[in-house]
Amino acid sequence: MASLGVGLHVIRRRGAGRSAVVERRNLLTVCRFSVKTLLDRSCFETIDDTSPEFVNFVSILEHILSHRLKGQTTWFGYESSRSFWDYLKAACSKVPHNCIRSIESMENMRSSRAKGRAWIRVVLMEKRLSEYISSALKDLKTKRRFYEDGAIMLGEEAGLLADTLIGVNTIDFSFCLKGESLDGSCPAVIDYTPYLKFTQNADSISSDEEEMRTLGSSGSDSSTPDKMATAASIFTEQSNLVSKCKRFEQKYRMTLEQKGYLEELVCLREAQLSQAVSHNKALQQSLEDAHLSHTLEKEQLEYIVLELQDQLKSFQSLEQLSADMSLSQTSLEPSHTLSLEARPTGTHWHHQGKEETPSLRGLCGSLTSVASYKSLASLKSSECLASPATEISSPGFTPS
Repeated sequence: MASLGVGLHVIRRRGAGRSAVVERRNLLTVCRFSVKTLLDRSCFETIDDTSPEFVNFVSILEHILSHRLKGQTTWFGYESSRSFWDYLKAACSKVPHNCIRSIESMENMRSSRAKGRAWIRVVLMEKRLSEYISSALKDLKTKRRFYEDGAIMLGEEAGLLADTLIGVNTIDFSFCLKGESLDGSCPAVIDYTPYLKFTQNADSISSDEEEMRTLGSSGSDSSTPDKMATAASIFTEQSNLVSKCKRFEQKYRMTLEQKGYLEELVCLREAQLSQAVSHNKALQQSLEDAHLSHTLEKEQLEYIVLELQDQLKSFQSLEQLSADMSLSQTSLEPSHTLSLEARPTGTHWHHQGKEETPSLRGLCGSLTSVASYKSLASLKSSECLASPATEISSPGFTPS
């Protein structure tokens, strides 16, 4: 049992290794096809973000750069996923006049995947994609630190990738780095339909018809008991039938696989469409909520402005009242009343070029009466008037 388990483990490892090799070869082959289709399309029209050939090329390049990329181990021992931008940022820092800092300083690029997609577009506009990839492949220590065994970037095929990308330098690109194509949440999906062949010429149709005729004729020949056939001829006919059936079965399986792939692609597009519709609904709802909140805030601010205006009016009235009170207090001071007594009764009192009001005249008259009463009382005091007794008793006084 132990030997059987070891054998199964070895078989699984070999199968995984073969699948990894097939995956690498397929990605590199599809990359060459995408570069070729991109060059062919650029001869007839300009290439932008909406071009399907460019979208497919970028998706293939992202898959190649992310193939068997190691995760980042945190302080707690957990492994978090990485993006190919982390590798490019570390491996391409020595490239002269690189655009790493400018990509890092972009405010609208927050996720690592979005920065990596922006980097691809910038280096394509600079026509230096192959130069960056070649420089990154020379840093073996950084490659070992970021990629696992069996990755495309660690294999010999990576040099062929850099040579393949040289052809892209002949295309003039112009991109906008503020579009939905740079969204880091959208996965990169490769469309294999442009590279599938569905050619069926007249020769293949005639050969299929001939095979069907031979099948029918062989069946009719074998069904007729009148014709004599040897055992060798029967054996050869049976072998021919078996080989033809195998060819038909192989064609049927190939067609069935292509049908399954197209159905999966349709399901994926439908899922992406439903996700985009739900995202659009969420954005519309958030826009309505923001409009409602802004309307409420505007009404609150208008109400606050009205309250502040009322408070300002009341404050101005209070200031006027306080000014009147301070004027009345200054008029109540004794020094001010004395100065009013010293003035002649026929003169008019002017204060800052204005005549006095009747109320102030009455107030001044009452104040002068109070002051005159105080002055008479002070004259009757012993400090100001001398009594006759004191005059008689004072020495040196001789009556007349």
